[in-house]
Amino acid sequence: MSKLSNEILSRKTFAIISHPDAGKTTLTEKLLYFGGAIREAGTVKGRKNSRHATSDWMEIEKQRGISVTSSVMEFLYEGHQVNILDTPGHEDFSEDTYRTLTAADSATMLIDSAKGVEAQTKKLFKVCKMRGIPIFTFINKLDRHGRDPFDLMEEIEELLGIRSYPMNWPIGMGQDFQGIYDRHNKKIEFFNPEDPSQVEVKEVSGPEDPVLADLIDSQLLEQFREEMELLDVAGDPFEQEKIKTGELTPVFFGSAISNFGVQNFLEHFLTMAPAPVGRHSDKGLVDPVNKHFSGFIFKIQANMNPNHRDRIAFLRITSGKYERGMTVNHVRLNKSLRLAQPTQFLAQDRSIVEEAYAGDIIGLFDPGTFRIGDTLVEKDSFSFEEMPHFSPEHFAAISVKDAMKHKSFEKGIHQLTEEGAVQLFQTYNKIPEQQIVGVVGVLQFEVLEYRLKNEYKSEIRLDRLPFSIARWVDGDEKELEVFKKKQRNLALDRDQRIVALFENEFQMNTTRDKYPNLVFSENSYMKQ
Repeated sequence: MSKLSNEILSRKTFAIISHPDAGKTTLTEKLLYFGGAIREAGTVKGRKNSRHATSDWMEIEKQRGISVTSSVMEFLYEGHQVNILDTPGHEDFSEDTYRTLTAADSATMLIDSAKGVEAQTKKLFKVCKMRGIPIFTFINKLDRHGRDPFDLMEEIEELLGIRSYPMNWPIGMGQDFQGIYDRHNKKIEFFNPEDPSQVEVKEVSGPEDPVLADLIDSQLLEQFREEMELLDVAGDPFEQEKIKTGELTPVFFGSAISNFGVQNFLEHFLTMAPAPVGRHSDKGLVDPVNKHFSGFIFKIQANMNPNHRDRIAFLRITSGKYERGMTVNHVRLNKSLRLAQPTQFLAQDRSIVEEAYAGDIIGLFDPGTFRIGDTLVEKDSFSFEEMPHFSPEHFAAISVKDAMKHKSFEKGIHQLTEEGAVQLFQTYNKIPEQQIVGVVGVLQFEVLEYRLKNEYKSEIRLDRLPFSIARWVDGDEKELEVFKKKQRNLALDRDQRIVALFENEFQMNTTRDKYPNLVFSENSYMKQ
């Protein structure tokens, strides 16, 4: 096997998805700790704590103890280059969260053992399923009292429509938590509540091994053996092919805060998770081990370093090898670019990268050249599938308080729109014209206000609007012309496409019935 193939096949690029407070930031830090990327894996609770999550770099994140942007982190572990895309789990997350999943080859779904599958997890899971990517489940907080493991698995299957296979199984829970049984490797990892870092591992012949009678409370042992028998008889079989297509999720139990079960998860994950996969383009599937470099921009972040007013475009390498200083073709602009100083990340910390391979994420300094969805190629000219825009759920009319600051306001709102932090619309057939911002999560209004004030010295006025649904409208030309004349609450997106805004589902369905030859799309795609 060639060096190029070896390097690419050693990559594992995945996103962590969860509802708020499920422990995602803690799990991320523990994984980085195992990879030696950070020396101390601490927990992050709120603004009173002087330490902040490694993945939280924006000032507003540090103040509130939450993640509102997606970070990229990487580390080496036992010959694997691991790239973690850490998406915001906050209830008011942004479209950036959705789009980051397009750069991942698999996802880890984190679930709180007491709360089960929550609303935000469902939304993110839907995006993963839409892309058919493998999903690995980590059920967290086993050292606290939670729900029955069988109930949790049933909920995953009912609410998310995916079958599950427990890779390990808990023995007890909460105060009675004894440890986990690794079903594949037939070993028990015992939990020490006094010092969770001291993990005793015992290899056994199986759940019926007589040695367990001396190690586990008799009542818990009886329950554990019954549960294992039930799993073996009625549970789903392990099928790697179904895991690969996202039809079966391997389930792991543990406690991220106690750093228990995390290494067990990581080692199984690295053997099962896919290496970089091929990506569809307008000229067919692009093989990651193709020797020619290609990649796409999935995220743009302005002012990661406020002192330098910089703007970073995050590029997922999809094939071949990047070498510092190489020249590539920017397909949308049909223009040659020299990639002089790409960086790699541990959240806000960066280092210049000399070489990188398919599966890696690199940051490109962006003077305004890039848009989300742009394709860069070393040879030939093709474009990857277009990036989706997701329908916002909250809307507000936006204006600048001080007319003298209009220029900096326009610059700021333009850059934040290009980042994908918000979507910007212009009212259609309405005088005076009005600018409307749409966001997926309401916190993004606060982030927008904060960033325009602190990064662009521009204070804004936001007047909330009653809409909760946006639909991109296309179809029969004659019917579309009638629609544009008669329909109220229309807007144009930044590519001048017609968008209809609705207050509720009933309003939308009534309009849809009235115009049967028009298509009302929940997602739009960014023009290349």
